[in-house]
Amino acid sequence: MIIPRLALRNLLGAGLRTWLNVIVLSFSFVLIIWLQGLYKGMGDQARVAQTDAEFGGGQYWQENYDPFDPLALQDAHSSVPESLQTLIENKQAAAILISQATIYPEGRLHTILMKGIDPAQSVVTLPTQFLDQEGEELPALIGTRMARNTGLKVGDTVTVRWRDSQGTFDARDAKIVQIMKTSVPSVDLAQMWVPLDKMQSLTRMKNEASLVILAQGTEEFPQVSGWIHKDMKFLLKDIDYLVKTKSVGGSIIYTILLCLAMLAIFNTQVLSIFRRRKEMGTLMAMGMTRSKIIQLFTLEGAMHSVLAALVAAIYGIPLLAWSAKTGWAMPEAADDYGIAGIGEALIPVYGTGLVVGTVVLVLLVTTIVSFLPTRKIAKLKPTDALRGKMT
Repeated sequence: MIIPRLALRNLLGAGLRTWLNVIVLSFSFVLIIWLQGLYKGMGDQARVAQTDAEFGGGQYWQENYDPFDPLALQDAHSSVPESLQTLIENKQAAAILISQATIYPEGRLHTILMKGIDPAQSVVTLPTQFLDQEGEELPALIGTRMARNTGLKVGDTVTVRWRDSQGTFDARDAKIVQIMKTSVPSVDLAQMWVPLDKMQSLTRMKNEASLVILAQGTEEFPQVSGWIHKDMKFLLKDIDYLVKTKSVGGSIIYTILLCLAMLAIFNTQVLSIFRRRKEMGTLMAMGMTRSKIIQLFTLEGAMHSVLAALVAAIYGIPLLAWSAKTGWAMPEAADDYGIAGIGEALIPVYGTGLVVGTVVLVLLVTTIVSFLPTRKIAKLKPTDALRGKMT
């Protein structure tokens, strides 16, 4: 117990040199936790938003459907299999029919995706209940991004043209019945949602769909001929890769700061060993072994991280708590070009594992850096140390 007490006394006795190292190291603590929490929050927000609005509990794709190949949409539809139709009737799934279309707001041409969905569905959080309207005009639901790009407002009428299953062009007026606000651009940008039964009738694709969205919590996934099941791991793969990429990029920042702090501690240890030669000789003359002296100096260096953790807690806890409450406001441009599902603010998420892992990592690195200069003590002779010499 004497070594920890002696190490703490020596460390505090160093004065300003110690506290400068501690403050720099505390910055590393706070920055690592903040950045990792930011990336974790980004991933969690995107996963939840896309799961609720688009992915549900997984999807079944018609075998020709490819969301990245618009030319394949003409053939990406077929009759919904009986097993999936049963889930749809029990409100455990929702069918989506997708077709390319063109709209002409104020005489301007916009290529869009026209998507048919059951107005009574409850699988995804889209406000499709507004599509349950009668009239000669086709009820249409669009998002705020689509409305901003086309200038359409609730109550406006716009001409929609599409090609049916036999390749014949057809057109009809659509009435904007609602503009939804969503943080998921993939259900908003250049898309128009219409009632599924009306779209099936207009495109001559009766009882057909391009994909089927399963309700969250679905556990059974039957094998269906002509349809491919896509689980959540596959659907969220792009988000996971993006978060990992951002995390690696962010780690470069706090790695540089951590290296600077470690360099300062290393230099402090080297200087301390050089200036305290007589003290080491005195301790050896009093019976302290070389290994104990190495432990003493290593512990002094490692205690920098302990003090840094305490200092970081003083200003870091209020700062991180405020950040987790208010979030980081996203610029307006991120609404169209940012990460799907982020919304107006990015809310960091700080878990116990993140905080403990950061403390352990910094403590381990600091201990190693503190130990390296002390290896010279193993060759030190007490007589030389008492005379102020290093051998």
